[in-house]
Amino acid sequence: MKKILLFSFFLMLGLVVSQFLPAMVGESYLSVKTVSNTLLYVCLAFIMINVGREFEMDKSHWRSYTEDYFIAMATAAFPWIFVALYYMFVLLPDIYWNSGEAWKENLLLSRFAAPTSAGILFTMLAAAGLKSSWVYKKVQVLAIFDDLDTILLMIPLQIMMVGLRWQLGVIILIVMVLLIIGWRKMGSFDMRQDWKAILFYAVLTCGITQAVYLVSKYFYGEDASIHIEVLLPAFVLGMVMRHKHIDTKVEHNVATAISFLFMFLVGVSMPVFFGVDFAAQSAEATTITGAQPMMSWPMIILHVVIVSFLSNIGKLFPLFFYRERRKRERLALSIGMFTRGEVGAGIIFIALGYNLGGPALMISVLTIVFNLILTGIFVVWVEKLTRSAYELEQAGK
Repeated sequence: MKKILLFSFFLMLGLVVSQFLPAMVGESYLSVKTVSNTLLYVCLAFIMINVGREFEMDKSHWRSYTEDYFIAMATAAFPWIFVALYYMFVLLPDIYWNSGEAWKENLLLSRFAAPTSAGILFTMLAAAGLKSSWVYKKVQVLAIFDDLDTILLMIPLQIMMVGLRWQLGVIILIVMVLLIIGWRKMGSFDMRQDWKAILFYAVLTCGITQAVYLVSKYFYGEDASIHIEVLLPAFVLGMVMRHKHIDTKVEHNVATAISFLFMFLVGVSMPVFFGVDFAAQSAEATTITGAQPMMSWPMIILHVVIVSFLSNIGKLFPLFFYRERRKRERLALSIGMFTRGEVGAGIIFIALGYNLGGPALMISVLTIVFNLILTGIFVVWVEKLTRSAYELEQAGK
């Protein structure tokens, strides 16, 4: 519970800092933001490499994972669709309901609701003593799959945002090559996997993706540049490593510290909301979401509660499958998928790169904070349901 509260604290701290940062650093603001964003991408790569390392499959029985993948995909899709529809039909005026641009922006921004925070979830369930339970083993597969689905679906969403260009063909080719390498070479390479090595790989991955962007920008300009998000390359790099379990206090502390730094930097990356002339900002915005007038705080809080409810209702999809297990185990599995964290925050950061903003952005950020605060309650609920199912099973025997 303490770790979850600290995640929320650092995200909120970053949000507060982001509001005063322009005044604090003055003319150096752009330089500070560049450094902050670079560190954020390195932290995100570090996190995704570790997510990839946890992704283990028996390829000789790959068909047995088919049902799990489609359940995970639906579990990621329903919260995303519910939130996207809410953003479209509740937050936007009806004149935008048939706007392709509005749909594209909201489909991208609402994607934050899709991924389960695998790192937070695994850590807390293990700490609750559920590592040997069916719920833990199944949620481990589903959480990794829905993170993977989120990463893959970001590709067509980004294509929708920038349009059909030859550079997108290059991006799709790179993605296909990465996926083929990840599948064929999964767990093949015996590489160092202590925190120093993982951090080095993260810096290297970010450096390569940034180099591709800068070189293409130099030759073809900003609009025709090739921008490969760090999520998939980092994940595939983690996949191809032969996973080594390094269970030391130092490794845990460093990984946790980097996650805290990431949440703080996500907060810092947010646009300034306080002391801003939103009317003038809306008039200058280049996106539909960014042009929407800011709401009052009570109204924003109401929307945060509703969006949180919709996103978590969508995560109940596994409840209708795995009929051979008790209903309370299936409910525990679904509730375990409620947790949000780093990957969802990373989606919001990517959305910022497309100048998406307005009240929908603020609601998205605060929804992640709200869900982080509730995560401890979710895990306690999962523990009680799982232990209750286990006791019933033992009584039946």
